[in-house]
Amino acid sequence: MAVKKHIVCLGGGTGTSVVLSGLKKYPVELTAIVSMADSGGSNRVIRDEFGLLPTSDIRQCFVALAENRNDLEHSLRELFVYRFPEGKGFKGMTFGNLFMAALTDIFGSQIQAIKKTGQILRIKGKVLPATLTDSNLVAVYENGKKVVGENLIDEPRHNGRLKIKKIYLKPNPRAYPEAVYAISKADLIVIGPGDLYTSLIVNLTIPGIVRALRRTRAKIVYILNLMTKFGQTYGIDAKEHVQLLEKYLGKGRLDFILVNSSRLPKPALKKYRAAHEFPVVDNLKDSYFKVIRGDFLSKKVTKKIPGDILKRTLIRHDSDKLAKTLIKLCRQ
Repeated sequence: MAVKKHIVCLGGGTGTSVVLSGLKKYPVELTAIVSMADSGGSNRVIRDEFGLLPTSDIRQCFVALAENRNDLEHSLRELFVYRFPEGKGFKGMTFGNLFMAALTDIFGSQIQAIKKTGQILRIKGKVLPATLTDSNLVAVYENGKKVVGENLIDEPRHNGRLKIKKIYLKPNPRAYPEAVYAISKADLIVIGPGDLYTSLIVNLTIPGIVRALRRTRAKIVYILNLMTKFGQTYGIDAKEHVQLLEKYLGKGRLDFILVNSSRLPKPALKKYRAAHEFPVVDNLKDSYFKVIRGDFLSKKVTKKIPGDILKRTLIRHDSDKLAKTLIKLCRQ
């Protein structure tokens, strides 16, 4: 019997869940390593009111990996993505986050709550926190301004055209040991898509995670974002995206970069322009890594969920198209 290939997805937010949704259909061993620095929306309540680490990114990965074969499993998935559309203190909160907060109280440990949630949803794979250190993300901008909090970086109250010169987690985080082990045993590691600083590079500010990525024998794939992000990557092209990732990961560690070459829908682009966000200009050439271009675009335009108070991406990658290419790379 052939040993299953092990694929690790490193990131957070919607992008990682999109990748997982496609990969779970293949006979591979999956592990998601998720950012733990979110501080906006319902995560602010989870952190401030319950004193817990943020769980929204973990919840999204759970939903992506959950079984959905019958009415009961479908109902569980729907419950985990449900957002309360009203109610003081509840508006914008997801049932899934409250569920995990309750399990933490029952079992006395957030990591146990995470494991139990995975068992209840019968997920295909594992979802692991990148760290259990209660840290806040700090960004230093080109004008010397310092912003503390992932939510204030993600949805800036300052001039979003300013470039970020450096980010770090405070206090200095310790990598979750099981996450480090997963990276060491991986055959393929997928970084992205996702907000460059707040979903991806944030994990590369954890010394133990970076050391593991530099030592692993796994091939590393970076999935380039479709759009720039106001407040993070305004005016930054594809080459600069890669250079910024290399700044934290180290040069020479990327093996493949996936770039969408399909045309983006005009109605969505109009809405993005109003928010000062634009398609990432593809100016990449093969280097020590190989650039793989293709139609990786989802044809669906995302609709806002009632009760969701955060800004979400309108156009996304297609989970099945990404998975098909990633599986080919894993089998090489």
